[in-house]
Amino acid sequence: MATLRRIDDYRWEIPISYRPGMRVPGLIYASESMLQSIEQDAALEQVANVAFLPGIVGHSLAMPDIHWGYGFPIGGVAATRVSDGVVSPGGVGYDINCGVRLLRTDLTKADVAPRISPLVERLFRNVPSGVGSQGRLRPPKGQIQRLLVEGARWAVKNGFGTDDDLDATEDGGCIEGADPAAVSERALTRGLPQAGSLGSGNHFLEVQAVQEIYDEQVASVMGIERKGQVLILIHTGSRGLGHQVCTDYLKTMERAVARYGIQLPDRQLACAPVESTEGQQYLSAMRCAANYAWCNRQHIAHWVREAFIEVFGGNLERLGMWQVYDVAHNIAKIESHLVDGKQTRLCVHRKGATRAFPPGHAVLSSMYRAIGQPVLIPGDMGRYSYIAVGTARAMDETFGSTCHGAGRVLSRGAARKSVKGHDVATDLERRSILVRTGDIGALAEEASHAYKDVAEVIAVVQGAGICQSVARTEPIAVIKG
Repeated sequence: MATLRRIDDYRWEIPISYRPGMRVPGLIYASESMLQSIEQDAALEQVANVAFLPGIVGHSLAMPDIHWGYGFPIGGVAATRVSDGVVSPGGVGYDINCGVRLLRTDLTKADVAPRISPLVERLFRNVPSGVGSQGRLRPPKGQIQRLLVEGARWAVKNGFGTDDDLDATEDGGCIEGADPAAVSERALTRGLPQAGSLGSGNHFLEVQAVQEIYDEQVASVMGIERKGQVLILIHTGSRGLGHQVCTDYLKTMERAVARYGIQLPDRQLACAPVESTEGQQYLSAMRCAANYAWCNRQHIAHWVREAFIEVFGGNLERLGMWQVYDVAHNIAKIESHLVDGKQTRLCVHRKGATRAFPPGHAVLSSMYRAIGQPVLIPGDMGRYSYIAVGTARAMDETFGSTCHGAGRVLSRGAARKSVKGHDVATDLERRSILVRTGDIGALAEEASHAYKDVAEVIAVVQGAGICQSVARTEPIAVIKG
């Protein structure tokens, strides 16, 4: 903290002089009070380490939900020039395209409350969850190749959802350039049985109610219309397939570092030039995992809709049940941004960060181009979550990026030591939040006190102008793996 230079109430800089070899300064978005917890682990050192990457431009960025991760901090953003920069699997992480999908309904909290128990039981049965959980999908091995290339489009083609879902998904639920040949047999073997499952850890399915609306005009475009309206938030990623892709390519990148003579302060930042064979192979495999994740969330959303119809009757139209948006939190993308006054092709790493493009941006679907990209920011399961939109300032400062959630303050091990899972469940139920899990002990890892207060995170990113709050939601029921 003695090294940090205060820029304003929301921005802190690690100067380029902090360590010889830094190519750009570090920029941390945080309040002064939040720095107390941020400095408890090595996350700020990781921000400085990322600044060593060849071809990095602007700043090595950290959002207020920053905490220690593999190589990059979680909550880290870095952009490298495609022409002479690198791509690093540590800048995406193991859970490639871990992200969130939000559905809206015409139901209210009062409508759902009398049937919340059967609804939660039906959701728990419909959506497989837990460590090593087996998915309901089970595509033939020949079809997994198409799934990896087409993502959520593959699911819609096979009857799981509609084209409207794709319009309300980042990149239409499919990132171009995926090549299954770049994915190992081990990754495919891990991914096949898990397609269509929630997983465990911090992944969840949450039934929520709108608590506050801050911008009624923008909220109405999203179909968020009143307090008490019921929404569903789905948080999961690419499961074992994405984990194995990362594992495989970290080994590849460790060899590439030596081959290309890249000097790094941390071997976990292993990387390769974006345009090298290794760099292109990783991006091709990463895109496959990202598409797998979008397909996974597409299927889960379909089964969530079926559960609501089974419990409340009618059909999707009567329930007013459609998708608000789906965003990726862990991904690397080739994008064009203004650097030193010139449009430049960059590899933007977002690890625990959300794309937050402003109104009018060409890549946004027509339904949201006027308001900017929806940004979905989950909190912990005992407090609240936020819905926001991207801003022009985010485009100028952070390569169109903002925070992705609350951010941990306790490791999973420390959280387990501090409280029992049964006590977490009891506390949630005391506050009228029904929880269903296949591993009651693991609930301790996700206790509210293990996370920052997401309201403080939002106050920083909104104060800094890198996203704009639209609404806040509260949990009614939570399903954890």
